Amino acid sequence: MAKRFKSPGSYKTPAAFLERLREIDPSFGCDIDVVAGGALAAPLTIYGRTITNRFAIHPMEGWDGTLDGAPTEHTIRRWRRFGESGAGLIWGGEAMAVRHDGRANPNQLFINPSLDNAKILGDLRRELVSAHQAKNGASSCPYIGLQLTHSGRFARPNHIHLEPKIAFRHPLYNEKYKLADNHPLLTDAELAQIRDDFVAAARVAQSAGFDFVDIKACHAYLIHELLSAFDRPGKYGGNFENRTRLLLEIIAGIRAECPGLEIGVRLGLTDLPPHSAGVDGAGRPLEHQHLLPWRLGFGMNAAQPLLPDWTEPMALLKILQTLGIHLINVSVGTPYGSAHVQRPASYPPSDGYWPPVDPLFSVFRQLSAVRQAKSRFPDLIIVGSGYSYLQDFLPHVAQHEIRQGHVDLVGLGRMVLSYPDLPADVLAGRPLQRKRICRTFSDCTTGPRNHLLSGCFPLDDYYKQMPEAKFVKEKRAEIVQRFQ
Repeated sequence: MAKRFKSPGSYKTPAAFLERLREIDPSFGCDIDVVAGGALAAPLTIYGRTITNRFAIHPMEGWDGTLDGAPTEHTIRRWRRFGESGAGLIWGGEAMAVRHDGRANPNQLFINPSLDNAKILGDLRRELVSAHQAKNGASSCPYIGLQLTHSGRFARPNHIHLEPKIAFRHPLYNEKYKLADNHPLLTDAELAQIRDDFVAAARVAQSAGFDFVDIKACHAYLIHELLSAFDRPGKYGGNFENRTRLLLEIIAGIRAECPGLEIGVRLGLTDLPPHSAGVDGAGRPLEHQHLLPWRLGFGMNAAQPLLPDWTEPMALLKILQTLGIHLINVSVGTPYGSAHVQRPASYPPSDGYWPPVDPLFSVFRQLSAVRQAKSRFPDLIIVGSGYSYLQDFLPHVAQHEIRQGHVDLVGLGRMVLSYPDLPADVLAGRPLQRKRICRTFSDCTTGPRNHLLSGCFPLDDYYKQMPEAKFVKEKRAEIVQRFQ
């Protein structure tokens, strides 16, 4: 069986946890005491608006909308809980597909011309603000964005099967997902139409009252995949200027059509070759030596693609800064090929693999990428990722990273599904509610991977009482048994 690693929650004290972190890297820090009113409660000005703390809620790719792209009561509850968190920044709220064929699942929200999307999204936003103000006062309001996305290679708009819209042919992903070598590429004209759909979606977001939109350029979805399209012909592939063209055209279009609407970018700074489970269940990179020098990913070392190359990611950040894009959310890896880095966890989802290294190494890889960006571009406002795996010591590491100037905002994803009040508790100086802390069982991923709702089945009573909870728990037991 793959090696099991000691969970952060099993460390008794911050000092003991810090000792383990320092074994991983001497610069990996953890404050012993979390101070109410300290670094995590420091105000921050974003595009002229001042928020009251350094917590951000990452966008969620919901599996709980209707088939025509409208929210359900489950979606509304999630958004209200985001508001109840007390976080100063809501980054995206939802991963909103800009068109039907860009949905990552058949229940993802999307811009449907048959619906009043501005009203639907405006109502969701008002639910979030109402929940926030009920707990934090009528004068309080977080800075709220909407993430716009097209899932590209990983689109599943109609059913459980992939319906890929690809920008270039990736032999390892073709192998992993059984995609024919002659699968058609999106044409330049089709990409230009998708560009226009992003701009149209931004107009909807502005009409709905959002403060900013996020152009999703991470996790091997379409905009991110284009950053890796070294061998694509035409104006959207090949050299760096061409590979960044669609992202920059989208930004220019939004600026022209939506004056006053601010823009952020969630950017995948670096990746790894696709992994799959070895005989012991632990993740192993697919054989890729025959593909060197590596031209199949962004921010990856051509000779050693398991290592980063920061040249192009930093060049892109420079362009974004020059364009006045100062709000960047940094991620690393993909949920489809390198999930152990993108989403460090104690357990894999049902279609995943056991972490090949202590997940704390993957957390540090996330933090290191943010440090690279922040050290070179101190004027950018950067949101960090990968914190949920830290569990009981999330506030200790988060405070350290903020206090040291390594990051501006601490992004939370899975943790908010089980424990939306964590930011509010930390900011008020209350002890953490240990029974609500996400233990990274990956059930919130296993559920959607098996076409169920997205939610925290083991810890959130709302989902725990559903019949799906038993199915997801059994799936996790199967994962453990499979590799014992």
